[in-house]
Amino acid sequence: MRDRHTSSFLSSTFRPWRRAAARRRRSLAVVPLLLVGSCLPPGDRTSYECIAPAAPGGGWDLTCRAVARLLYEQRLIERPMRVTNLPGAGGGIAFAHAIARRRADANVLIAASPATTLRLAQEQYGDLSHDQVRWLAALGADFGTLAVRADAPWQGLRDLVEAWRADPRRIVVGGGSAVGGQDHIKVLVLAQVAGIDPRSIRYVPFDGGGEAMTAMLGGFIQVFSGDGSETLGHFEAGGIRVLAAFAPERLTGLLADVPTAREQGFDVDWVVWRGFYLPPGVSDAAAERWADAMRRVEASPEWVDVRRRNGLGPFLLAGTEFGTFVDAQVGTFRQLSETLGLVQ
Repeated sequence: MRDRHTSSFLSSTFRPWRRAAARRRRSLAVVPLLLVGSCLPPGDRTSYECIAPAAPGGGWDLTCRAVARLLYEQRLIERPMRVTNLPGAGGGIAFAHAIARRRADANVLIAASPATTLRLAQEQYGDLSHDQVRWLAALGADFGTLAVRADAPWQGLRDLVEAWRADPRRIVVGGGSAVGGQDHIKVLVLAQVAGIDPRSIRYVPFDGGGEAMTAMLGGFIQVFSGDGSETLGHFEAGGIRVLAAFAPERLTGLLADVPTAREQGFDVDWVVWRGFYLPPGVSDAAAERWADAMRRVEASPEWVDVRRRNGLGPFLLAGTEFGTFVDAQVGTFRQLSETLGLVQ
């Protein structure tokens, strides 16, 4: 292949941060909670909001709703946090909204993932760049998956790849990211590793994983490219078959019996951190209070249960450390996009 190390450097990007996160989780376990008031961000305390940059049902929506609930239940905020779905442009509408309309709003969080940093690396948000917002925290990791309807002819990833090789134009893949976004690009990486011309893969974008899943169940697309957490409900109900997890090792919970792509002969990993950014004008003090609140959510037994139920692995970066990580990831994704011919 043109670059057979493409998938391995994706996985290696996360390794030092995983080790650091493990150390922090051990230390957080013995730190007593501070007084509730010290965790409250300053400003108008009558309204807290989490913006999910996609339609309901996808990973950003899940991240907002789960964390918003725990922030209030653990008294880290004094009032319930509402969730607003603001889809469009692969997260670009929400990104521009945070900069232009919510610039100094210390009470709003915006959900993010590698879909966000990937689009920024590809300059898909116009003139906007990743350093125009404040990166808050990542507090869990999902993993990419490929799924098909339960009555689809493919029993495993090898079957699907063979069908792609025979006639790639007959199979349509859909996902909750825009063209060139993470749900698209991980399929292109798979195609490259499998010896298929990535340009032959047909991909249809949707505003969120929920819409893409609905389209597959309705027969409009044949393959769903998304994350493990987005498949759980339909998988448990028996409506879909998950062909592979793009993870270094098998997932836990409901997807424990799903083989990884590696097990099936395709060296592809796709780690999907779940996190947030803040508008650019939020003060240092407010940003650090939010970062502290996120550390406490991540260290709580309730969050461990949320992760377990939604197929998420442990992953914690907060504050300036998370900002440094995002800087590095944007550079990595720029290189990957150039390798696959998605940017010049």
